[in-house]
Amino acid sequence: MKELQDAQRQGTVLEVDVLVAGAGPCGLMLANELGLRGIGCLLADPKATTAFNPQANATQARTMEHFRRIGIAQEIRALGLPADHPTDIAYFTRFATHELARLRLPTAAQATEHVRALRGAWNAAELPHRVSQKFVEAVLRKHAEARTGRPVAFGWKLLDFEQDADGVNARLAPADGKGPPVTVRARYLVGADGARSTVRQALGVSYSGATGVQRQFMGGRMFAVYLRAPTFYQQLPHDRAWMYVSVNPERRVFMASVDGRGEFAFHAAVHPDEDPSGWTHEDAKRLFAQASGMAVPIEVLSTGTWIAGHSLVAERYQQGRVFIAGDAAHLFTPTGGLGYNTAVGDAVNLGWKLASVLRGHARPELLDSYDSERRPIGVRNTGYARGFADSIGGFHTTPALEAEGPAGDALRAHASTVLDDHVRREFNIPGVTFGERYDGSPVIAGDGGTPPPDSANDYQPSTCPGGRLPHVWLGGERSLYDELGFEWTVLAPGTRRAAAQALVAAGTQAGIDVKLRLCDEPEAREVLGDALLLVRPDQVVAWRGGAVEAPQAVWRRVACTR
Repeated sequence: MKELQDAQRQGTVLEVDVLVAGAGPCGLMLANELGLRGIGCLLADPKATTAFNPQANATQARTMEHFRRIGIAQEIRALGLPADHPTDIAYFTRFATHELARLRLPTAAQATEHVRALRGAWNAAELPHRVSQKFVEAVLRKHAEARTGRPVAFGWKLLDFEQDADGVNARLAPADGKGPPVTVRARYLVGADGARSTVRQALGVSYSGATGVQRQFMGGRMFAVYLRAPTFYQQLPHDRAWMYVSVNPERRVFMASVDGRGEFAFHAAVHPDEDPSGWTHEDAKRLFAQASGMAVPIEVLSTGTWIAGHSLVAERYQQGRVFIAGDAAHLFTPTGGLGYNTAVGDAVNLGWKLASVLRGHARPELLDSYDSERRPIGVRNTGYARGFADSIGGFHTTPALEAEGPAGDALRAHASTVLDDHVRREFNIPGVTFGERYDGSPVIAGDGGTPPPDSANDYQPSTCPGGRLPHVWLGGERSLYDELGFEWTVLAPGTRRAAAQALVAAGTQAGIDVKLRLCDEPEAREVLGDALLLVRPDQVVAWRGGAVEAPQAVWRRVACTR
């Protein structure tokens, strides 16, 4: 990264608005949010480039809506599985033997076609997409670099930092140890640097929650294999799926399709009496054979180990001018795919707030709402993920499950009932996806309305301040979200035009970029009602009312205007 190399050679200090440590999905998304708003951002990461291993494999609908908001949803949706590849989740005793349960879900092509017809809990601008994190990171990187005008500083690690009343002095050094460190002066520092976060540890912030939970599956050590099996689909005696789960006492496994052509992310439970530290590629092939029950030739691309059983959240997300986000702030067992998606939500929330303060539109107190809004979401979502892990991990298997004859048939019928219930509990989760709320936030103006209940498998759209703006397809073709301003939006029926204009004028006078959208379409009125709605840059309803007696006061409350 030339700027750092020049500063290293000349012994000068590099100055930026925001330094982000960690270039995973969270750091990359944050750089996009800041770059789109003209904020000088430096993103650094000790690894050589974006991810090689698949890692997370499911992008939730809410994350896809955020990708749509920044203009990359179609690019993301074009990656991953082919457009006609099923996205089912299927459970087997072994991949080649008995199918126990299956949740059938639309292909990427069908999702694009069907989303406009959905109503109720799944009324959304975007549906989920099954795409490997490695592909998502590459897209986020390309756009982050274009929008910030600065390449990601891969190969540079954060050594340490000190903060004062006006900013942060951080020392970065080449990860290979070649050359002296460089001082970066930033007004704010964000640690999106993973579970072993240098930033979190330097702040003395600990995780709280559950860890070390042992289960027969999704609790304890896991052996990860990135593999290529070109003949798998030809040899599979069942319909294709996106995720394959083996349920047998010899080896519990989940395996996600990466490219729909033969690459897979394979994760096997390690038994308590096993030590995977010395396992080789041959051991990976052995585990794959145990899970598949058929002789499938595979090429092992990489292996590794990780621990399932975490539901940890940092005790605080901010200290002065330093923030943490993503895995630095919360650590999940990856049931439900919630870790990566929660991390993107952190970046979205923090990005517009940092930009508002740095551009002089908001008082610094706005940044205090990041912790009060996102930490409860971390607790909520890790709790949901733990519940999903308890559900699947608590289902115990014995050799009798694979036995032929009436006794085995009866056990498999019971397993089918249990797993059919579980797969819907873990993967049909509109409430988890859309139901995040910021009730109690200092920058949400509650109006005494009752928010809908928080339920993983049900979502009730509501304009009650603190939650996602209900989505509407206008004329069956246009997303209401595409009609919003990139920053703030006032939505109002035409009958409240004068009050809406007064609210917009007050925001504009305070330096806020705010758009007025009159919603007189019948479908919009049906969902949004006849109140004025003030919608934040992250598509959250900040205020709702029938009239505005003191519009400046509204903006001071929800946007911390000066």
